[in-house]
Amino acid sequence: MKVEPYQLKAFVLDSGLVSPQDFKKVEEKAQKTGKSIEDILVHENFIKEEDLIHLKAYILGIPFINLEKEKIPIEVLKIIPQPIARKHNIVAYKKEGNNLEVAMLNPDDLQTIEFIKKKTNYKILPRLTTPQSIKNALMQYEESLEQEFGSIIKEQVSEIKHVPGEAGEKKEEKEKLKKAAEELPIIKIVDVLLKHAILQRASDIHIEPQEKEVIIRYRIDGILHDAMVLPKRVHAGIVARIKVLSALKLDEHRLPQDGRFKIETPEYKISFRVSILPTFYGEKVVMRLLPETTKALSLEELGFWGEALEKVHFNIKRPHGLILVTGPTGSGKTTTLYSIMDILNTPEVNISTIEDPIEYTMPRINQSQVKPEIGFTFAEGLRTLVRQDPDIIMVGEIRDKETVELAINAALTGHLVLSTLHTNTAAGAIPRMIDMGVEPFLIASTLKLIIAQRLVRRLTSDVEIYRLTKEEINSFYKNYNMDKILNALKKEKVIKENQGWEDITFARPKDPKTGYKGRIGIYEVLSVSDAIRELIVKEKSSDEIQAQAEKEGMLTMFEDGFVKAARKITSIEEVLRVITEE
Repeated sequence: MKVEPYQLKAFVLDSGLVSPQDFKKVEEKAQKTGKSIEDILVHENFIKEEDLIHLKAYILGIPFINLEKEKIPIEVLKIIPQPIARKHNIVAYKKEGNNLEVAMLNPDDLQTIEFIKKKTNYKILPRLTTPQSIKNALMQYEESLEQEFGSIIKEQVSEIKHVPGEAGEKKEEKEKLKKAAEELPIIKIVDVLLKHAILQRASDIHIEPQEKEVIIRYRIDGILHDAMVLPKRVHAGIVARIKVLSALKLDEHRLPQDGRFKIETPEYKISFRVSILPTFYGEKVVMRLLPETTKALSLEELGFWGEALEKVHFNIKRPHGLILVTGPTGSGKTTTLYSIMDILNTPEVNISTIEDPIEYTMPRINQSQVKPEIGFTFAEGLRTLVRQDPDIIMVGEIRDKETVELAINAALTGHLVLSTLHTNTAAGAIPRMIDMGVEPFLIASTLKLIIAQRLVRRLTSDVEIYRLTKEEINSFYKNYNMDKILNALKKEKVIKENQGWEDITFARPKDPKTGYKGRIGIYEVLSVSDAIRELIVKEKSSDEIQAQAEKEGMLTMFEDGFVKAARKITSIEEVLRVITEE
């Protein structure tokens, strides 16, 4: 059930939707860019997306359905679980007897149809629809979940009476808290909070006690959102339940605690890293969600491209030296290092890590967790790792002089060392290491590559297309090297040689809630050349090192972000938000 290019051409021309001359242009562009004819027809506004899908449905002999304004019965919608519906862009919308009508974007996905048929025992009747239809149906999952979770929370909260908190009776407090943690209403509330966060693709759950209530917030694609507000009386029970799951001390309220637990279902396998902090109104809980089934992404999937990608591949294949990834907390540094290790992870090498914490476990890699309370620090771990005959060492973070000196010594003695550092720019990592007390000549002889990064949200299809005004272009020229970005776009064939900023289209979300989904990195990749080594030895400033790196072709994070905005991967507003947060 696939529309062949010759069929599409014949029907498009016969329908009169596109002229033969325009279709020829589309074919030529498809050949040059490697994009599909369908994508170019829609994105270049030769044909409306819905008209094209109508045409494909006619060619394939499959009915077309538009669900944009349809309200699907919840019992029908739930026949296909939300994770499968979202992953495969397929939703159930009508059931009659043993027949289940499903709307989908790809009628060629016979494997998914067969899977649903086996799971449900229904006869599956596929229908072709639009991305907007699928989006509308998926939103109904969220609405039903909100209602379902809201009613469960409301129902369970009404059953909870007083639970002893921090000021409870000390003698029996532990037993009472343990009993509260095992009560069905509390268990259900915590289960709902976790399940809701997983389905919304949250990276963190915040449980924040206030004077008279408890605020639950989820971090989704880097942005915190209020999820629900609960009465204060449930707070102690929720915290106790999370402590039980994480094997933490129930009666300890004065000191911070850290723990971990795991949830496994047929759909997902997720570890929760738990941090508990005493605050004025009670214990605040933050849980980081770490999907264990997540595979390491390729560097291209992370957002590397062009010369930056080539520099990374060249330097990680070197037998020894130091490679640093820099950026603030939550900028994806560890994910980048894991992706690099995944590339290097072959039977011929021994890779060992010292981390805090171990975020993802990787096969064939020896991962160690630091435990400062017993003296097992990054420095102590690194000192031991060197005696473990490693080829590649990953140090989770360089925090002090001792760790950086050990990392440099390891790089000098024939190891490839990967690590992270908290600096805002790639060039800023060098003065930071000198401030830590490292001799400049040692940095110059070991440092091979510095990657600085941030994460920006990806655009969905729910966007509006626009061009920059002359005033906006002039404003960008005052602050940034726009000609350099323009040349990068031409070099990558994103635009033609004769095009300027006034010819380039950008995208921005129609609705911030639905206009973004997922994140991608923006990077600056500084390869330590001979000229930069000289600057390091002379202890030149980060500005001078940055200027030399840019002279050698390095794109800054803003420039890389602008290129991604021109490719409609993200928006200019999102790039500016992330870059100007500092």
